[in-house]
Amino acid sequence: MTDDTAYFKSEEFLEILQQYEDSVKSGHPIYMDADDMASIADYYHYYGRIEEADNVIDQALQYCPEAVAPLLYKAREALSVKDFNLACAYAERIRPSDEVEYLYLKGEILICEGKTEEADDLFRQHYKEVPPDELMDYVYDVANLFSEYDQHDKAFQWIARSRGDDSDDFKELMAHTLFELGKYKDSERIINELIDHNPFSKRYWNSLANAQFMNEDYGASITSSEYAIAIDPNDPESILSKANGLLRLENYEEALTYFERYNALIDDDEFGHLHQATCLISLGRMDEAIGRLRKAAEVAPPDSQYLPEIYQEMAFVYSELKMPETAIYYINKTKYLDCNHNDMEVIRGHILLANNRLDEAGEAFEHALSDSGNAPKTMLRIIVSLYDNQHLNDTYRLFKKYFDYVGDDWNEGYSYMALCCKDMHKAEEFLHYLELATKKNPKEAKFVLGHLFPKDLPVNEYLDYIRNKIK
Repeated sequence: MTDDTAYFKSEEFLEILQQYEDSVKSGHPIYMDADDMASIADYYHYYGRIEEADNVIDQALQYCPEAVAPLLYKAREALSVKDFNLACAYAERIRPSDEVEYLYLKGEILICEGKTEEADDLFRQHYKEVPPDELMDYVYDVANLFSEYDQHDKAFQWIARSRGDDSDDFKELMAHTLFELGKYKDSERIINELIDHNPFSKRYWNSLANAQFMNEDYGASITSSEYAIAIDPNDPESILSKANGLLRLENYEEALTYFERYNALIDDDEFGHLHQATCLISLGRMDEAIGRLRKAAEVAPPDSQYLPEIYQEMAFVYSELKMPETAIYYINKTKYLDCNHNDMEVIRGHILLANNRLDEAGEAFEHALSDSGNAPKTMLRIIVSLYDNQHLNDTYRLFKKYFDYVGDDWNEGYSYMALCCKDMHKAEEFLHYLELATKKNPKEAKFVLGHLFPKDLPVNEYLDYIRNKIK
């Protein structure tokens, strides 16, 4: 949540950057403070200008071989490629007078090596020696370091050592840590305190929107993103945040507009194009959805985490358009991607089933079951596919066997069985499975059965609502 680029926009930094770049253009070397040169390198690195960043650091070390900031930069560069020996070599070049920086770097190396407890022991040992007036800065720095490496439990433990630090920086770190630990309400409370102190920070409003979104308070999330958009109408993060909230509320037309606005600012982000397609599919505009999905696949890097989903959606759309061979082609494209291949095999079976290729669908489902070791979740997906394709008798029969197989402690699938019983006019069983669904898995019941009830009706009132309706 912290805005690491704020210094890059300051007059002080821009003046230093201008001086350096003028010297490069003129060919006349300029002596600059090593810390300033390290900041310039950070700036170049942030914007992907890696070669220029390395050149600045090399110059800085030529001027001052023991300068801490350039040595830290080189050490972290080594850590990024897991060259721990080289990182340690740079650490050993740090002067004894810079003991704390050396300590932080040694701890960082240990964390990168997976030795989190050793790093924690190192920081705890030094904690006893820190002067009282420097203690809060030390706690913040250690907590922030653990946070940067996604060690959020450790970060929280160190935050707990603070003694009434009420600074914005500390609150930001606390809010971020709570968010990462899944404590969204607590995170939201602290972000609201930050907003009270600085109501014109789009970063705070976006952070609040994210916390509210994760807490499934989509209306509030949209409102917070609107405040951020009011502060900066062309901020991609704010626009994307509102688009995501609108999508969750199934406001597909408006969500599409905001995803389009997002991609107008950042055209090479496959996430936006993919979710434009999601909106178009929900609106029944399949041909347009294909165009967006193609664009998403075109701009996605080979290692994009979204490629499996892009190809999966392509498969579904082509299946809907009654082009099963093309649909299967896109499922096959996921074969060498990092994804759940068992799930993809179930989707293959679903597409074949939807196109009345029953024998091939059965083979795909059997293959998925075999590969999963008859995993309950795989069984459930297959049964749901049968229901989606209106094979109601098979769905009913298999669900009966399924619930015997998984036992009473299992909490998934009851909502789908309730739907199946409703469609088959088995009124008593519909009520039975509706009751089980709302008690065992309210979230699934809301997702699967919500369309049968008034929008704001609590899940625990579904059964009474149906009983009253029958009366």
